[in-house]
Amino acid sequence: MPTPVPGSAPASGEAPPSGEAPPSGEAPPSGEATLSGDGSIRRLYEEHHGPLLRYVSGLLRGDRQRAEDFVQETLVRAWLSTEDQPPGWSPSRAWLMRVAHNLVIDWARRERPHAEIQHEHTLEQHAETVDPMSQAVQRRFLVHALSRLSHPHREVLFYVYVLGCTGPDAADALGIPPGTVKSRTHHAIRELRRRHPQHTLAAA
Repeated sequence: MPTPVPGSAPASGEAPPSGEAPPSGEAPPSGEATLSGDGSIRRLYEEHHGPLLRYVSGLLRGDRQRAEDFVQETLVRAWLSTEDQPPGWSPSRAWLMRVAHNLVIDWARRERPHAEIQHEHTLEQHAETVDPMSQAVQRRFLVHALSRLSHPHREVLFYVYVLGCTGPDAADALGIPPGTVKSRTHHAIRELRRRHPQHTLAAA
């Protein structure tokens, strides 16, 4: 993945993955400084680089070089998105963290099983203690079972159990309150247990 640097932009024609920036006309939450005039990318970098790097490094289990790539790409995309937003807006820290998180998630989807994302709850922790063959069957069951759930329930279980996100991280990535993540997870697991009582999956 190319590594943008402050003041530079991604290669021409490279479109950001969907979900990383608000659609045209929808302004992200306001930050403390505007992104107009010379040096705006530098102000973004100075204000948000450190906290974003710590956050993304945590997701990547301390892979600082890769985290730096994601952080710089996040800041450049935020800077470029000013063209589609009202004059004077700037992204909040939470908005930037969500963009960075989505970049990591997109990368993880492409790179698994090699991706190492920090998590508290994984399929292995919640599945029964069984032999490797049974664990493979359990994973296959989960993928099949998720396809039968509603989109909101399928989405939250994918983030929590397949990608291994914590509840708060899943909430940030999906743009919903943590309580909603917990509620949807609870109802989705209850539905899975109703349909497949022979399998177990603990609530996050």
